[in-house]
Amino acid sequence: MALDPESQRLLDLMAAANRPAWNTLSPQDARAQYLALRPAAQGPRPANVEVADRTIAGPAGQLPVRIYRPTSAPADAKLPALVYAHGGGFVFGNLESHDVLCAQLAIEAGIVVVHVDYRLAPETRFPGAFDDVVAGLKWVAANGASVGIDTSRLAIGGDSAGGNLAATVAIWARDNGGPKLRLQLLIYPVTDAVARSESYRRYEDGYGLNAVVMEWFFDHYTPDKAVRGDWRVSPLRAQSLAGLPPALVITAGYDPLRDEGRAYASRLHQEGTQADLVEFGGMLHGFLSSPMLLHVARRGTTLCAQALREALVLRDQ
Repeated sequence: MALDPESQRLLDLMAAANRPAWNTLSPQDARAQYLALRPAAQGPRPANVEVADRTIAGPAGQLPVRIYRPTSAPADAKLPALVYAHGGGFVFGNLESHDVLCAQLAIEAGIVVVHVDYRLAPETRFPGAFDDVVAGLKWVAANGASVGIDTSRLAIGGDSAGGNLAATVAIWARDNGGPKLRLQLLIYPVTDAVARSESYRRYEDGYGLNAVVMEWFFDHYTPDKAVRGDWRVSPLRAQSLAGLPPALVITAGYDPLRDEGRAYASRLHQEGTQADLVEFGGMLHGFLSSPMLLHVARRGTTLCAQALREALVLRDQ
């Protein structure tokens, strides 16, 4: 497996910039550094999407969400929807950091995307982020019609920490009478906060995300290590993965999280849940959010959008 030349160039640029490692900064300073890098990586939001910011009732007060709807859709059409949770290690990321990705998914899939701005650690530790994404899904299921959503056609998705939240909320929906989801889109997800796989050792450092930073994330989100085996933190350790919605699991070849994404897809498949695993062998963790720097990011987004369109639109035609 060879590293994509554009991935190598990105690593070279990161090395030349010599920015402080996330784990050497306060969470607040790490967030500021992360957000400062996002505009150049993701580029401008596409023009052919309508965007509305609003708040919904969350477990700790008002919860911000951003709703994307393609302008190509008739104004009165009820569209399928994806409830989306952004990445950022449970510590950073917000509605702006994944704005272009959410907009592009809405446009290419022809659906509504509801991006949930869940509370971040360490100010809000586990299970705050999980509870917020549950609240977002419940709100869409109960109130989606009021914002042009067909609530019988829903999916959940996210990347990295957001992929963890998507996977765990899919399990919650199965077990708690939640909406019947048609797809879980799990992009290089965190699935096991306890064990450390071979890819953790192989890509421990030098490939963007590294093992030390992952521990820093976990220490902020779940400082009590005893809870890290809880399925809401480690969905790979859930008692059963049977009866879940079909999944598209995306992994990156040069990613410490690669093997746990592979393992999650494999276990879904073994327990009777339809699961497709697509690995972008030359890519780094987080690649999908950098379409201005990585051509493969654009192809990956299109692949995700096609899966959403198939599950939410085409299978009803």
